Amino acid sequence: MSLLDKIKSLGDINTLSKHEQLVQGVIESIDSEILVVGDQLPSINQMVADIGFARKTIVKAYEELKHRGLVESKRLKGYYIISQETKVTLKVALLMFSFKRFQEEFYNTFRKELGKRYQIDVFFHHHNPTVFETIVNNIIGKYGMYVIAPIPDESIRPLLTRIDPKKLLIIDRYLPMPNNYSYIAQEFEESTYNNLLELLPLIKKYKEFIIYLPHAKDHPIDTVNGFERFISDHNITGKVKVNYKDGTVKKGRLYFFINDMYLWEVLRDCRNYEYVVGKDVGILSHNDHLVKEIVFGGITTISCDFKDMARKAAKYVKNYELTQEIVPLSLMKRNSL
Repeated sequence: MSLLDKIKSLGDINTLSKHEQLVQGVIESIDSEILVVGDQLPSINQMVADIGFARKTIVKAYEELKHRGLVESKRLKGYYIISQETKVTLKVALLMFSFKRFQEEFYNTFRKELGKRYQIDVFFHHHNPTVFETIVNNIIGKYGMYVIAPIPDESIRPLLTRIDPKKLLIIDRYLPMPNNYSYIAQEFEESTYNNLLELLPLIKKYKEFIIYLPHAKDHPIDTVNGFERFISDHNITGKVKVNYKDGTVKKGRLYFFINDMYLWEVLRDCRNYEYVVGKDVGILSHNDHLVKEIVFGGITTISCDFKDMARKAAKYVKNYELTQEIVPLSLMKRNSL
């Protein structure tokens, strides 16, 4: 039996629309191996001639097959089978910075919320523009939905606008896009300032407030901007440092870590010197995690709720409703101050 025979045989099922007949015919042809990966589907014009359906009906069916990740279109060449995973409702490309703890938390929640009928392929760009561009160019046209944590640089915007607005959700970092694109992104400067303001009485316990910003472009400089405004407005002695040298932790200092690169080293030094965290030394960390709830009686954090972001992202993937949300950072007060 050929693909056309399969499609025509489904015409006897009164409950199927012509569009559904086409989609189901291709799916059943894949399941029965009439079609395999690499096979080309009949052109739209050929389909119109062979089965007599309206052109827009065939286009709609082919686009749904693309949406499910079963078919891709090649410019000036046609439509080709790229997957045999016909039980998948939607194929989703998730492009993230890296697989750090909080991003793992996002993925696990996102995966759980979508369920088994959604196939999620994960990619990492590590804040490398060349890697980012290569990945996006390779995945465009092969997925029904793209959930992307972008490099916050306007130079990449033209690349992302090649993706259909309904099929793209920007997450994590904000990137200005045309107003028909969706995003769920963090806000750093005002959130950092306001959360530090809530901690002001505790911060004033310490002689000096030090924030560590390693030389890495993927760290939000807006956090440092909020920090510097705060220490200026409230006459706090503070500074920004790039590196922490082993064994240099000092009593009476409050240390704020944008990432965990030096957090564990300082905590180790506090243990070695028998400094009491929250009394002799203050610790504040960016990005919450289960471990930070537990160690040293709990580490105070300023963090986005990545589980909530993941739930909202999954809702968008399921419903395709325009979403434009800036997520503020929240304060998790614990014993480290």
